[in-house]
Amino acid sequence: MPKKLSITTLCISLCLIGCQSPEPKITSPSPEITPSPQVSQISIEIPEKPLTLPPNNPEKIASTPIETYLSRLTSQGFSQQNQGIWIQSNDTLLANHQGTTPLPAASITKVATSLVALRIFNPNHQFITLIGTTGTIENGILNGDLIIQGGEDPFFVWEEAIAIGNLLNKIGIQRVTGNLIITGKFYMNFESNSLTAGNLLKQGLNSQTWSSEVLNQYQTLPPGTAKPQVIIDGVVAVSLTHRENIKLLVRHYSFPMAELVKKMNQYSNNLMADMLAEAVGGYQVVAEKAAQFVGVPKEEIQLINGSGLGEENRISPRAATGMFLAIDKYLQQYNMNVADVFVIVGKDKGILDERKQLPNLAVVKSGTLNYVSALAGALPTKEKGIIWFTILNKGANVTELRNQQEIFLKDVLNNWGSVDLSPPELTTNPERKTKTSRSEVI
Repeated sequence: MPKKLSITTLCISLCLIGCQSPEPKITSPSPEITPSPQVSQISIEIPEKPLTLPPNNPEKIASTPIETYLSRLTSQGFSQQNQGIWIQSNDTLLANHQGTTPLPAASITKVATSLVALRIFNPNHQFITLIGTTGTIENGILNGDLIIQGGEDPFFVWEEAIAIGNLLNKIGIQRVTGNLIITGKFYMNFESNSLTAGNLLKQGLNSQTWSSEVLNQYQTLPPGTAKPQVIIDGVVAVSLTHRENIKLLVRHYSFPMAELVKKMNQYSNNLMADMLAEAVGGYQVVAEKAAQFVGVPKEEIQLINGSGLGEENRISPRAATGMFLAIDKYLQQYNMNVADVFVIVGKDKGILDERKQLPNLAVVKSGTLNYVSALAGALPTKEKGIIWFTILNKGANVTELRNQQEIFLKDVLNNWGSVDLSPPELTTNPERKTKTSRSEVI
């Protein structure tokens, strides 16, 4: 099955659901880390004590653009009290303005969700959806119910339904006399309601009932892909208990966790983020574990969901930067880095396509609400190597806040020099390109 960047249109529309952001939203235990400068290594799982701030004396070369940036914001009517900045390189603090103050973070919240999902599972973890029956197959007819056991796959979309329908045809099922029974947590096209998701699956299994949306997605598949025809005579029903004596027919594996996280961040998919947060135990677990993995006081990560919708999601610039560092450190053991799970400016399609002035080759996550603009990630430079930064802004003119972020990053590069090629530390693992979802007959 090919990569599913073809569902971009669907995912962009989903970002508008309950979202105050103009951004489009789409469509897996670790060594110790030291995310905060000049602090000795701490335990990831249970830090003995919160990290302490490094000396508040960033280098003068960094202080000048920071002071200029804040002055520009002030001259345009933005309160410095609503802005937060944290910049570091290796163990050196370069800039700090309200670095430990939790501020509205918008979709930077997804960095916390990414960290905890990757750590609790692992980059190669795949969610499994099982398809089975209690009936018998004879002459192309399944006499009984078709049962779907959901496994919390947050990226089960039309292509999955088509592939599973073709496999059911392959094993001799063209018609189901019974119902389509949904058990467990089954999502489809980012719909978490089991009945709604089940009806979408029923449509996807039978090409005779395809809408134009399904047909458009089918057109993106390799030429010659079969059109499934699994006619279900009954209705879609939801069962709160697992059925006994099920004969398993098909096992579906989701994209690996790292690829799921990349897709979530690439288009800043709110629904996908909340599904991943739910998979690890809820947004409270995300907040608690993220603070624990980074080693900051829990007060620096305050969440009400896993996506960032709502100004009540507050994260300190220090914690946001630390989460990027924690993800990068954790992924190293898998020959990966943050570029494998976040957008590379100028290389990856997605949420940042409209922001043409961001520095190419930066690896970032953005966030936007009506009165919030946030940007965090890694910026490669000639003189300082990789600069890890977080900028959290609040104000009435989000467009201008974005413009000022981009001007500021250009000033930083003027000081430390831009690079022409991604450094090895921010180069994706080419082997990940082959990682996809798949279905198999049991």
